[in-house]
Amino acid sequence: MPFRHFEPAILPASARFVRQLWLEFLATSAVLLVPCFWHREIVASDLGSHLYNAWLAQLIRHGQAPGLWIAPQRTNVLFDFLLSGFGALFGLHAAQKIAVSLAVLIFFWGIFALVSAATRRAPWCLLPCIGLFTYGWTFHLGFFNYYLSLGLASFSLAILWRGRSWEWLVAGALALLALVAHPLGFAWLVAAAAYVLIAEMAPRGRYQLLLFVAGSASLVALHHYLWGHYNVYRGAGPPYMYNGADQLLLFGPRYRVPEIALLAFAFIALAVDIICRRREPTLWKSYAIPLQLYVLVELAVHLLPGGIHFPPPTATLALLTERVTSVSAVLACCLLGAMQPRKWHLAGFAAIAVVFFSFLYQDTATVNRMEQQVVRLVSELPPNWRVMATILPPPGSRVLIQHMVDRACIGRCFSYGNYEPSTGLFRVRALPGNPYVLSDYNLAVDMENGEYRVQPEDLPVSQIYQCSVSGTELCIRSLAAGEDNDRLGVHPDQDE
Repeated sequence: MPFRHFEPAILPASARFVRQLWLEFLATSAVLLVPCFWHREIVASDLGSHLYNAWLAQLIRHGQAPGLWIAPQRTNVLFDFLLSGFGALFGLHAAQKIAVSLAVLIFFWGIFALVSAATRRAPWCLLPCIGLFTYGWTFHLGFFNYYLSLGLASFSLAILWRGRSWEWLVAGALALLALVAHPLGFAWLVAAAAYVLIAEMAPRGRYQLLLFVAGSASLVALHHYLWGHYNVYRGAGPPYMYNGADQLLLFGPRYRVPEIALLAFAFIALAVDIICRRREPTLWKSYAIPLQLYVLVELAVHLLPGGIHFPPPTATLALLTERVTSVSAVLACCLLGAMQPRKWHLAGFAAIAVVFFSFLYQDTATVNRMEQQVVRLVSELPPNWRVMATILPPPGSRVLIQHMVDRACIGRCFSYGNYEPSTGLFRVRALPGNPYVLSDYNLAVDMENGEYRVQPEDLPVSQIYQCSVSGTELCIRSLAAGEDNDRLGVHPDQDE
């Protein structure tokens, strides 16, 4: 991984490198984890739901939630296992801090390792850039199983790329963990590993061109297969916006500033590097495979669906286009890592990171204040009361905040509209007629959108809703049968 000259035994070389620079690794990791601790709660949409369902899993194991059950699931579960394991030892509040911190470190250092393998050079000048993507859209949507899967896949691919055959056993073990985390990260690993290994064995020139054409043709074939055999839909927004830098677009339009700055600075840095090194015979060799993989992933963004509708009871597999851009971001780091490192690279990326994380601190503080309102509201309810909620994000935000109610309900109430049990994609499942959560996914979505018609069997139940134009003031009221659950909700224009 991190070395300047090829060394077949990658794991011993990496271990020596870490021992020599352990202080740098420790300091970088400490700084990296600051956003996990700068507020009481980590703002990452689905994290609240994951944590709430870890609590439900505890109730199920103790026989305290009849009508709910735990499915013997083998994928999309690694992060949930971490929450449950740490929760049993330290409590659920501490568990989320530990599990998310571990996921952040795996994702960040996984990219670092992969860039090192791709370029045969440790990318110290790219640390702020990797940090930006570590706290990008995928993190803040709370897709932590997928997030973990990508981090583990990056470590595995780095070993497969530069390691000896016996070291592939370690890569295989990491690949299995990636599969337990999420199938999409594992699928990316298999495809990327096959491409890299063939490209490394193939002579340069037309053979790699043929490989690239074959990869493109495979994506076209997959496109036609998915469109012909599944009910699919295209991703929202024009495909060109999904280039990896879109991971920085989070809580509103002002995040365009760091996104555009990152794109412009990266383009300038790459152009300067290519111009200054244009006479080096090995210049294009260092860029070749990362560039090919990046273009193929961008082609996948254009060709693959934004989501796939499955027959009930399984929910839609959504936001595929946005998820794939995390892979684009990883490969963009590999491309940037091929540059000859210069101090101004570090300074430029650091300046962009300062702006981005300043925005992030402010916006996550606002969401934390809203969640504390929810905690106060549900604390006044009778024990085990059912709660619905419709809490929409600010206009222009790509980060959902609905699941703050799930986290606030832990030990206090039941989040009646929690979506996980009804999807069929997570461990906790619900039987029809249970008193804790809706078992129909479409009804759970209607409830989140404020379009659910309250049924007599839902009572007693209360609704948490936004009760001011700012969208940051929350209220609670009891619901009656026959009314829409968010009838009194006040929401700014979401199309602004």
